[in-house]
Amino acid sequence: MRQTVAVLVTLGAFACSAPEAGQKPAAQPAPAAQPAPAKQEAAKSTGSLPDGWKVRFDAPAAPDAVRLNTADDSLTFTTGPAGIYYKTDMKAEKDYTLSATFSQLKPTPAPQPYGLFIAGADLDKETARYTAFLVRSDGKYQIVAWNAAAPRVVVDWTAAPPMREPKGVKTSNSISIRALQGAVHFLVGEKEGHQMPRAKAGADGIAGVRIGSDLNVQVDKLSVKTFPE
Repeated sequence: MRQTVAVLVTLGAFACSAPEAGQKPAAQPAPAAQPAPAKQEAAKSTGSLPDGWKVRFDAPAAPDAVRLNTADDSLTFTTGPAGIYYKTDMKAEKDYTLSATFSQLKPTPAPQPYGLFIAGADLDKETARYTAFLVRSDGKYQIVAWNAAAPRVVVDWTAAPPMREPKGVKTSNSISIRALQGAVHFLVGEKEGHQMPRAKAGADGIAGVRIGSDLNVQVDKLSVKTFPE
């Protein structure tokens, strides 16, 4: 939410009588020093995205509908509407592994999805397309392909055993998408949940993260590693 700060400045007037003959005019008091203008907060804490980052929301929304904090290899998202976040120079091409560790910092009334996407193209147009690998707090994963902003479920919500521990669902999970030759593999931890032909997953393109609505999620060690030819 943009905030408008109104600053009221009051100018003081000094009244003085005319000096008598032979008298020197009384020295005027020096004006009070004005406080330095307050520094604006860094972009990472105001709701706007840091330099280089872009967002595509599922529904029309202002850029300040999300807050993205950055620190070292960590990204912390506080979202309103669901959407994808990416840098145009972050590409998943040839043989690669796209990976990150996701931690949901606050519970939600109902499970909300978050995860990675690949094969991004035309992301700033109505013809946008990408394929997302998503997990949620109930220990399940899903694979969805977007084409012209219309989602198509490739794998519906399926239990992911690596997301569970003896006392319940893990709060942090590492997921990855690995493209090797003609197949794309979707993994939670080191355990593969699904694989599909590369042509079905989508062509090489921009990679990034997808975060559902009204979430507070930390993403650590987001990276794309390309294997040697």
